[in-house]
Amino acid sequence: MEWEWTRREERLGPPAPSETAPAGAGIRAGANSCIKLSLMLSGADVQFFAAIARSPSLAAAARALDVTPSAVTQRLRELERRVGVRLVERSGRRITLTDEGELLAARGQSIADDLASLSETLAARRGVVAGRLRVLAPLGFGRRHVAPAASRFCADHAEVRLELLLSDRLGRVPETSWDVAVHIGELRDSSLVAQRLAPNERFACASPEFVARHGTPADPGALRSLPCIALRENDEDVTLWRFARADTGAVTQVRIEPRLASNDGDVVRRWAIDGHGVIVRSEWSVARDLRAGRLVRLLEDYRLPSADIVAFVGPRHGRSARTTRFVEYLRAALTPVPWRG
Repeated sequence: MEWEWTRREERLGPPAPSETAPAGAGIRAGANSCIKLSLMLSGADVQFFAAIARSPSLAAAARALDVTPSAVTQRLRELERRVGVRLVERSGRRITLTDEGELLAARGQSIADDLASLSETLAARRGVVAGRLRVLAPLGFGRRHVAPAASRFCADHAEVRLELLLSDRLGRVPETSWDVAVHIGELRDSSLVAQRLAPNERFACASPEFVARHGTPADPGALRSLPCIALRENDEDVTLWRFARADTGAVTQVRIEPRLASNDGDVVRRWAIDGHGVIVRSEWSVARDLRAGRLVRLLEDYRLPSADIVAFVGPRHGRSARTTRFVEYLRAALTPVPWRG
């Protein structure tokens, strides 16, 4: 659905007799006594400029829109020509919105959201789930579990336009950029309400070859003298591992000195399988390796903080049919829990 904004500025005073038109005939072309300026903005224009407003540069906006930088530049120039004002200031490779650009980004997105809500309401009257759905999910978990659920969802709901963004930095992605966010573990400093999708523990693991060379650690403190591997996938203190005894709950904190570190969970898991060190990894990621014997669990008398799989719903879309239905699809995809089968 598109929206239209038309502004007319007319010179005061009656038209000259020669310019008077019959009733219903409209204003004749070339009339000097009347100046007419029509400004047309479509929903596509609003979405296009919203992508620019969210991006630090035109090149970044081009990547978000999956087009070439030259196409973004050309379309922006055309948009500025039509509205008659500059919307963006370019400084080197970075961009800054002008006051008019800020107005278009704020008011335009609000109008687009209202129209999307109206479109969804009309679709709901037809018994159809429709509209744009933006999903944010962690890299590895998103590839393995969220993407297949999204595929099934789109197959069942042909009028939904779904975008899946994979990122392990949920806290750094503006809430206005997603409708549903899948997260692993606790999200600190957030007012969002989490909907639990599936349980997920964290395990300390190493390869059988590593254990044969270095021995099995008797307690968490022994990890200080063992090669360890850190996963830097979010904003947590990833070198501080917290263990609690399963029987007493007594907590031991261990500060490791990682021999290897990466921001990719599959890389870290592969390094552990290759025998390079001890990892702390989510159950969903290593369950198959533990069953296959590629990794062995360490310190089974201790528990690490759990990291349940949860879903957050953006505040503007908490009750929309597509978000509610998509969360149901995610929960169904994770029931029974795949990594515990």
